[in-house]
Amino acid sequence: MKLSQTGMGTVKLNNIDEMYPGQSILLQTGQLVQYGAGLFGYNTVPLLVRRKVEQIITETLNKYGCIEVLLPVLQPDTIWKNSGRYDHYVNDGTMLITESNKGTFCLAPTGEEAVVEFAREKLKSYKNLPVTYYQIGEKFRNEIRTRGYLLRGKAFPMLDAYSFDKDEKGMEKSYENARNAFLEIFKKLGMDVIPIVADNGAMGGKKSEEFMIISDQGEDKILYDEKTGIGLNTEILEKENYQEYLKEEYGIEDISKFKEIRTMELGHIFQLGTRYSEMMNGKFTNQDGIDSLYYMGCYGIGVSRTVAAMYEQYLINDEKWGPCGFYIPENIAPFKYQIIPKMEDKSKVEKAEEIYRMLKEKGIGVILDDRENINIGAKIKDCKVLGTPNLIILGDKFDGENIEIENTKTGEKKIVRIEELS
Repeated sequence: MKLSQTGMGTVKLNNIDEMYPGQSILLQTGQLVQYGAGLFGYNTVPLLVRRKVEQIITETLNKYGCIEVLLPVLQPDTIWKNSGRYDHYVNDGTMLITESNKGTFCLAPTGEEAVVEFAREKLKSYKNLPVTYYQIGEKFRNEIRTRGYLLRGKAFPMLDAYSFDKDEKGMEKSYENARNAFLEIFKKLGMDVIPIVADNGAMGGKKSEEFMIISDQGEDKILYDEKTGIGLNTEILEKENYQEYLKEEYGIEDISKFKEIRTMELGHIFQLGTRYSEMMNGKFTNQDGIDSLYYMGCYGIGVSRTVAAMYEQYLINDEKWGPCGFYIPENIAPFKYQIIPKMEDKSKVEKAEEIYRMLKEKGIGVILDDRENINIGAKIKDCKVLGTPNLIILGDKFDGENIEIENTKTGEKKIVRIEELS
């Protein structure tokens, strides 16, 4: 990518949001564009980071035997009325609806109804089970109180997956499979999540867990045992039989050593049982030729929420300037190198173009800062703003063959020959 083609200029960071400095920088530098409360557009780099997150999710779920599908975002109100959830979502203002001469349609806030409609036509026999379908797509919720930019928006990309089994034992196995997949996904993303015992709430069903990271920016307070690594949502304590529930489902007998900490939710998994298959007549023929209800689970990761949390985690704090940019890890970064040539020196510009083409031919992500009338110091700051992990400057010290690579997080430098770049 050539920066001259992006229209990016230099921006002096001012009045950075103390609560969400990472996303504040993204907005000030035009990497996120806000269209209204909870509505955002992505510029190139954060969009590619988001796609990398989606790629890791997809590859991992495929590894765990899940099947990718794509369900419509715009859905007829009839399927929501069939499940009995239409009035609830409309009355509390969550669901966005539109009326036309062809009927009333909903912008999907979640996907249980649509996936049961989808599965009912395909999973007609016990021989088709078990299966877990998943999709990554936009969801819409009319959040009254948008918060934290991408952390709580009205429109947001989400991974939602749904398992179908013939009995409760199978559902529990699919749940564990999804749980392990989620732990692997977050590990690959470098997010140190804690699975938290949670209340199923309006989703219904038997058991659920939230995937949290410890964060002062989080909306949730949990009880956490540092020794065992076990956490639980404080909502659990509102259950009348919470002690029995914790012991039976999670083997937790004593919470006296648990301490309260603030966390941010990135994912949530549920054992739904037969709730949605009952409401929507989701049935298959079992081994005895009898119609039986699907046992379901559902599993979600907030993609934009995860991207936002990652940017807050990637933040670089300069001792003099405070929050000044990001260091995106190489396994996530869409661009590994950022080349800054001395634009007044034609030979260095030509060499920068040569290195740029070479890296692109090798399939290595690279940014060439070919903008004119901007000094090198400002361009170095912009490299950190974009989160590029490695910086190459072709200035007065460049000898034509050996280049100096600087790690933008640590400042560590190393010299390599041009042909050794990888």
